[in-house]
Amino acid sequence: MEISEVRVKLVANQDDRLKAFCSMTLDNEFVVRDVKIIEGTGGLFVAMPSRKMSDHCGKCGSKNHLRAKFCSNCGSNLPENRVKPDAHGHLKLHADIAHPINASCRKRIQETVIVAFNEELDRSQHPDYKPVELDDEGASHGDH
Repeated sequence: MEISEVRVKLVANQDDRLKAFCSMTLDNEFVVRDVKIIEGTGGLFVAMPSRKMSDHCGKCGSKNHLRAKFCSNCGSNLPENRVKPDAHGHLKLHADIAHPINASCRKRIQETVIVAFNEELDRSQHPDYKPVELDDEGASHGDH
């Protein structure tokens, strides 16, 4: 698999841990959106796209995210402690939508995306800088 393009949209508030959103094109054929670059305790890391985990209201059956205290449909109180810890004891509030399945692929993605981020950060220092538009479908992601 070749990472053929990485587009980086810097986040305006650089004091925040979230530094940028990215889209990553694989083999000039497949795009993964909502890749995030986050400042962690050990430096920058890449977070893959994810969705909030949810469960269903016991009264009406509607879906609610796991941190909700009340059902968004019927307003019933939702039980506390609905979040189950993972194997490492961390609360699992999000699930990856797309992710690498081995360490070498993760490393390759991490290195490529961080290089693209640093290049975009350098470009942003120029007076004529124009931020990347990730939603601009036709720019370089081909036909749909």
